[in-house]
Amino acid sequence: MSSFHRLSGFYLFYFASLGAFMPYWGLYLQGLNYDARQIGELMAIVAVTKVVSPNVWGWIADHTGKRMAIVRLGCLLAVLAFAGVFFVQGFWWLAFVMLIYSFFWNAALPQFEATTMARLGDQAHRYSRIRLWGSVGFIFTAALMGPLLQSHGTALLPWVVASLIVAIWLISMTIPEQAAGHLPLDHEPLRRVLLRPQVLALLLACFLVQFSHGPYYTFYSIYLEKFGYSRTLIGQLWALGVVAEVVVFMFMHRLVPRFGLRRLFLWALALTAIRWLLIAGFVEQLALLALTQLFHAASFGVFHAVAIQLIHQQFTGRHQGKGQALYSSLSWGLGGALGSLMAGYTWSALGAQWSFVMAAFAALLGLGVAWLRIHPPVNIQRIT
Repeated sequence: MSSFHRLSGFYLFYFASLGAFMPYWGLYLQGLNYDARQIGELMAIVAVTKVVSPNVWGWIADHTGKRMAIVRLGCLLAVLAFAGVFFVQGFWWLAFVMLIYSFFWNAALPQFEATTMARLGDQAHRYSRIRLWGSVGFIFTAALMGPLLQSHGTALLPWVVASLIVAIWLISMTIPEQAAGHLPLDHEPLRRVLLRPQVLALLLACFLVQFSHGPYYTFYSIYLEKFGYSRTLIGQLWALGVVAEVVVFMFMHRLVPRFGLRRLFLWALALTAIRWLLIAGFVEQLALLALTQLFHAASFGVFHAVAIQLIHQQFTGRHQGKGQALYSSLSWGLGGALGSLMAGYTWSALGAQWSFVMAAFAALLGLGVAWLRIHPPVNIQRIT
């Protein structure tokens, strides 16, 4: 098995587990007779650990130089922790299991991202060809689990999730430590790296983009149902967005050398803002709503593929793991959590559509930060 297939396999199973867990774990908890408040609290644990866990494990990985060892250990301990759901199902026990499981599960991906970028070397623009298999895994399990749970009940879900986590651990065992490429390229103190205006701007822009996704990930289905869309159609719209993401990942290795990272990043942020404004203003027009789902190719696909490469460029040598961890915790963790929280407040105080207007404003603010501070020198040179 080539290194390409091993790296792709890790993303496939990692996001397949996410595709089984995130859309359906709330239904599993509901089947255990937990109310909405308790379900919200249990699900919030995953977001909270995403703020802390990547930074803890990133520091350990960069100081030990054993990045893949950290990935393997995190995956194995996640398997053992998740097994706790099969023994006791009381609220506080499940809260403890979710805390420990997500602490280790969230440790793996940032370090694996750093490993992938190190393995690609000067071919970093090919990252998206590997990462797209994660999207394929998410689509497959998210689509398959609905009918399975409909016919067999939600009790099946923990067994599926556990099997996928085991698969993640097994595929991680096939990737050698040298693939992580621990080269002592940079001994500059991390504090000095973080104080660079361009690094601060990059992290802030990433935070604002994920903050802007808060209403989408938390309330999009509820929002569409409020305007009379069926759950079947809502599911198809979600799938359309992920398919668009897969397509753009297939072509990112050509887009990056042609247009450069900065230009793609700016366009992704601009289209993200337009997407939220269209959802806010034209929710009753299905054609425009479908178009906004195609914009997921920019707001997630292009944004994430470019952000990973920019982080890799700015956090070099021993700081690579910490850089990916900061990106994960500040954007997906803190940005996503605060965006969801503010979306709920805006929804209650001003109405559903204003939540997406707020999201558009956050994306535009991120665009302004990136325009002013993320400069051409971080670009991969265009092919002439």
